Amino acid sequence: MKKFIQTIKNIIAIEDLRNKILATLGLVLIYRLGAHVVIPGVDPLGISAMQDQASNNGIVALINMFSGGAFSRASVFALGIMPYISASIVVQLLGMAVPYFQRLQREGESGRKKITQITRYLTVLITGFQAPAYLANLHHTAQNAFIMQSQDLFWVSAIIILIAGTMFTMWLGERITDKGIGNGISLLIMVGIIARLPKAFAAEIVSKLDSGGGGFIIFIIEMVILFLVFVSAIALVQAVRRVPVQYAKRIVGNKQYGGVRQYIPLKVNAAGVMPIIFAQALMFVPMMFARFNTETGNSIASAFSDITGFWYNFTFGLLIVIFTYFYTAITVNPTQMAQDMKNNGGFIPGIKPGKKTVEYLDEIMSRITFPGSVFLALIAILPVFAMIAGINNQFAYFFGGTSLLILVGVVLDTLQHIESHLLMRHYDGLTKSGRIAGRGGASQISM
Repeated sequence: MKKFIQTIKNIIAIEDLRNKILATLGLVLIYRLGAHVVIPGVDPLGISAMQDQASNNGIVALINMFSGGAFSRASVFALGIMPYISASIVVQLLGMAVPYFQRLQREGESGRKKITQITRYLTVLITGFQAPAYLANLHHTAQNAFIMQSQDLFWVSAIIILIAGTMFTMWLGERITDKGIGNGISLLIMVGIIARLPKAFAAEIVSKLDSGGGGFIIFIIEMVILFLVFVSAIALVQAVRRVPVQYAKRIVGNKQYGGVRQYIPLKVNAAGVMPIIFAQALMFVPMMFARFNTETGNSIASAFSDITGFWYNFTFGLLIVIFTYFYTAITVNPTQMAQDMKNNGGFIPGIKPGKKTVEYLDEIMSRITFPGSVFLALIAILPVFAMIAGINNQFAYFFGGTSLLILVGVVLDTLQHIESHLLMRHYDGLTKSGRIAGRGGASQISM
């Protein structure tokens, strides 16, 4: 406790770090206030059906969690930062397949600015498609909440407001990145997830203390299991296979360069949460079979609409494993790594430079990606087991899935930034020994 208090004092003593933390808290507060501002023309008292849908529907509940409840409140931030995330993913995939985007990535700062500009334009386009769909769903579930006399005026103004809300949220995230601590976009998603935790936690306590809920002992067991799940998620995020690299010794004048051994940290989960996001997007496809109104189509749609069913989770887990291999293959480039080592006079002991090094690195990545992908799939479907065990749906989402990995990753990344400021000014870090390992580029949500 004494060390913790001393660490807080050290953080306050560093003016730059203190200002960054205050700026982050201020911008996050603005985001949370905006999440409670309802779209003009919508009656806040008439959207209870929308809130019920967000509590009971698995997919909608997940979207509502990422937006911090803004989705179910018909807020001006209802679409949150997710359109920007979608645009970033599209641009990142284009950078792996389209020569124009590959050239921009190699142009340094000017290329990065151009990519950022394209991502923003694409965000507006995606939000322009999602906003009418959101309003149509709102009209279907809570038709009485529309109180504006002119429906055409409402739709036009509401779409513009939703687009502006998403762009403002994106701006807040960028300001946090520039003026605050950590990655602003990731922090906003994490804050949205955490904002749902107190309500879900209270609901779980009430359900367990009610008659037939199992009592306080069952709740304690759930907390222990949740703690173990968090520990497992941290282990997955931080797990690496260190590949030794020896650098040749060079003597220039009276000085010696190289001759040291370093390590390449190959992450067990190099794909981060991206496979789960891709898999969740594809799980909407089977629902389209219901439109054909055939016996086969209805049975397929019925099987994949039940998020606690066997076929839904088996397919979901299999897609995560496949996408983990796919995303790792396109983000981790053994050929480039081998070339960089060769250019810097480095080599892996016992492995010939060039093609043999590429094959060796590729073999290691294939071996460590399999357990990483299986473990990621298990974490992704853990909320389903929690629901089956009797945990309420809102609280069950914290037992795994994208929300858990984002929480763990962002917290580790933010603590790493704070620790770097402390160590840079010769203060003790946040831990007694070792360093906090952040998520790194591959496991972050692509921005």
